Amino acid sequence: MLWVKSLHIIFVTSWFAGLFYLPRLFVNHAMVLSNHSPDFAVSERLKLMERKLYRFMLPLAVLALGFGLWLWLGYGISGGWMHAKLTLVAILIAYHWYCGKLLTNFSQNKNERSHIWYRWFNELPVIILTAVVILVVVKPF
Repeated sequence: MLWVKSLHIIFVTSWFAGLFYLPRLFVNHAMVLSNHSPDFAVSERLKLMERKLYRFMLPLAVLALGFGLWLWLGYGISGGWMHAKLTLVAILIAYHWYCGKLLTNFSQNKNERSHIWYRWFNELPVIILTAVVILVVVKPF
């Protein structure tokens, strides 16, 4: 079980690194596009970075979720805290998917959001991670 738990933590941490950084790239991209004379070379470079990061994040997410399912179902981990955690994981999956939609908007030059919106959007994974860690460690219910 400790190997499975270790791998789960490694892949969750790696996935979160992408979830923290991708919206930060969106902040920078929105700032470049909001200039009176946007630098399209920088915009193209950001598109490439965003696309590569998003593609790299998907297998990390799948592995994090796979090892998490293994822990949950294979070792019978349960409790009210687990239901709350699974709800937050579902929200995180939706967040990841929505990042893909935003990525598509940027790649098609259809971004409609400001860099300030992306700064706030970037905080959601931090809040979710904080809540999940507290649920897993403290197990309040």
